[in-house]
Amino acid sequence: MNSEQQYIDLYEQAREMIFDHAPEAMNAVRDEAFEDFRKQGFPSKKVERYKYTDIQKLFAPDYGVNLSRLQIPVDPYETFRCDVPNLSTRLYFVVNDMFYSNFHPSLPEGVIVDSLRNHPLFIEKYYARLAKTSDDAVTALNTMLAQDGMLVYVPKNVRVDRAIQVINILKATPQNAQHVVTDLMVNRRVLIILEEGAEIKMLFCDHAADDRNFLATQVIEAYVGENASLDLYCLEETHYKNVRVSNVYIDQQANSRVNHNVITLHNGTTRNKLDLTFSGEGAECQCYGCVIADKEQQVDNNTLIVHKAPHCTSNELYKYVLDDKAVGAFAGRVLVEHGAQKTSSQMTNQNLTATKEARMYTQPMLEIYADDVKCAHGSTVGQLNDAALFYMRQRGISLDEAKLLLQNAFINEVIDHMQLEPLRDRLHYLVEKRFRGELNKCTGCKLCK
Repeated sequence: MNSEQQYIDLYEQAREMIFDHAPEAMNAVRDEAFEDFRKQGFPSKKVERYKYTDIQKLFAPDYGVNLSRLQIPVDPYETFRCDVPNLSTRLYFVVNDMFYSNFHPSLPEGVIVDSLRNHPLFIEKYYARLAKTSDDAVTALNTMLAQDGMLVYVPKNVRVDRAIQVINILKATPQNAQHVVTDLMVNRRVLIILEEGAEIKMLFCDHAADDRNFLATQVIEAYVGENASLDLYCLEETHYKNVRVSNVYIDQQANSRVNHNVITLHNGTTRNKLDLTFSGEGAECQCYGCVIADKEQQVDNNTLIVHKAPHCTSNELYKYVLDDKAVGAFAGRVLVEHGAQKTSSQMTNQNLTATKEARMYTQPMLEIYADDVKCAHGSTVGQLNDAALFYMRQRGISLDEAKLLLQNAFINEVIDHMQLEPLRDRLHYLVEKRFRGELNKCTGCKLCK
């Protein structure tokens, strides 16, 4: 049986239950997503954008899905604290794929951070418009199974001064012990809408509260209006039994700014996809990623930046440090369409492999159909500099400490670009702990297990 068949059977058998526990506006596109998924099936490694990750294998296990929306026995507001000094965020929680809305931090007038099901008009206008189910099977699967999601809306010219922090908690034990599951699949959905001149910073932190096998799909759609500004940080600290497949879709209007950062510190298998489109002139994006992986962890980052409008700027920097038998992949493509003159684009992927068994696959690509552009790309894969190690050891630094210092300096170039200063300072600390093998979860994270 193909991996997708079990999901086709699941939808056909549980369609009524899915519809009963989801808002009508999300149900309106569900059947179309199902048909798109059934036509496509999961992509094989022969598909260009999935050549480094075996999606069919990741989705093959028989995961449980909480379609009846059983309550999970955790009150995150009582059992979780993030004690990062001076971070001062507005804190929200998503347990598996359920938005917890029993507490609302104060927000500027007109700003909405809430469950999608409470805002059908936004769903009707924006939902599944950027994340086209006909183009991607994982997006189609998420759209046909997701029953709720998170809405972030910032009206015209409103600036949200304090960052929004969203804690994604994976927990497999439901309220009724008779329904205990071993493996669990969750399907998260996020819709971000920034009107003209709006500004917001968002931090998503992924954690696992149970020592179980998890499969998490996530689809984020972000509409960034003219002169608007979005900082989007995604930090993963789960465990080796976790599979995470995340698709992020961003549309930028004229003179908008996006800063997108993805950080993988602990994981099992992670596949991140970013599709970003410049729809208006003068927009710019900064896309950064850093990966620290060891044992048999796998991390695949795939990006597509489409320059549709002239005078836009994109900059990508992704760095990996791989140890043991870890596998990393980066495939980035910049597409400059006809008429997108005065485009400026830089794509860089740099990687360190600490062992002969570690593997890194890198594929930066440029596709240009305009003649007045400034575009460049580059990638490197190597090991720590022997001369630098020798120099440091001659000054009394042990070999292990010298390696750690060089790895830290290598990764910190990405972290230094982050605009949230308290988060930046804490990540420097966490990265060092990670390289020392001392990091199990974010220091300051108090999570009931």
